[in-house]
Parts: sequence; C-alpha cells; structure tokens
Amino acid sequence: MKLLVTGFEPFGGSLINPSELVVQTLAQATLPGIELETAVLPVAQTTGPAALIQAVRTTQSEAVLCLGEAGGRAALSVERVFVNLMDYSIADNSGNRITDQPIAVDGPAAYFATLPVRAMVEAIAAAGIPAEFSLSAGAYLCNQVSYALLHFLQTEALPIPAGFMHLPYLPQQVANSRVAHPSMSLETMVQGVTIALQIIAGTQR
Repeated sequence: MKLLVTGFEPFGGSLINPSELVVQTLAQATLPGIELETAVLPVAQTTGPAALIQAVRTTQSEAVLCLGEAGGRAALSVERVFVNLMDYSIADNSGNRITDQPIAVDGPAAYFATLPVRAMVEAIAAAGIPAEFSLSAGAYLCNQVSYALLHFLQTEALPIPAGFMHLPYLPQQVANSRVAHPSMSLETMVQGVTIALQIIAGTQR
C-alpha cells in the first residue's frame, strides 16, 4: 500500500519540529507491505495546504497521515475532527496572523478523520507507548491542512483515508525550559507512528 506521511518545518522561533524529524527518519526506513512517500510542509497559510494537496496528487497515495507538533501533550494524539476555522495564536512562518476566518467559505463546519483512529490508538497503546484520542486539532496549521485535505478529497470524490496525529515535544526542546513540559524521544515517536502506518495499511501482525 502506498502511504503518504507528512510533517511540518519548525515554527514559532523553534529550530526543530518533531514531526519533521519523524518524517525524515521514516523516509530512510523499510516497512514491509508499505510504499512510503514523505513530505515536509511549510507552516504558512497558503503554501502549507497547497503543498499537502500537491503531494497527494503527485504521489497518488492510497492513504495520508499528517503529523505535527503539539507542545504540552504527553501522548501521541490521534485527531478525530477538524473545524472550518483559522484562528492563529501566533503568526505563521510567512508572518500571517489570521483571526476568525473560515478555511473554506463553501465548506462544512467540520470534517472527521477517515483513518481507523480507534485501531491506531489501541495498537500504539498496546505497544506501551502513550496514545490518546483528541477532539481538537486547534485552529492553526495542523487543523487547517487537515481540513483543507479532507475538503479536497470530498470535493474531488477521492476515496483516500486521511487524518492527523499530534506529537509531543522532543526532550531537547524542553531540556532548558523553566516549565516542566512533557516530552517523548524521537525513537518512541517513530515507533508509534510506524504502528499507526501498519494499522492503516493492514500490515500489523
């Protein structure tokens, strides 16, 4: 099965983004039964969603799992719903700060993820890795690219399962922080995402 997994470039003044590092690591991996395509998306209002949709078109993947950073979370968070709202708490990497704007003027209020989210969470947790469902992907680029992708797939009538997983901070991101943010090692994140991909592809034994 051909799967597309995407991450984001660093943003908000950070020099690293765990989702980018996970994607880069997976790009070098061999997963039996899975032909993996990868992309790192810009954290920008217009080019982020456009890059994701272009990657779907170019790779002709059969399913899509997007990854992003969610500082403060202690588990791999599989998102269930994406809302038609841009309300940035910080500017994107192009300097845009969007407030109370729809992602798609003609779109529905929300889309649900079409990946097997329950099976993903249960399999990751069964491997001893913290995993959880999430009912809020926020109102920044993580939510925006996911909503835009699902709206594109719905509009084009493309039967491609898609969804999003948020990742905690890496230890090096919080090592010198005055706030005790939770973190997770890159190795553990890669293991958890690999399990999710195996569930999506139906290759987990």
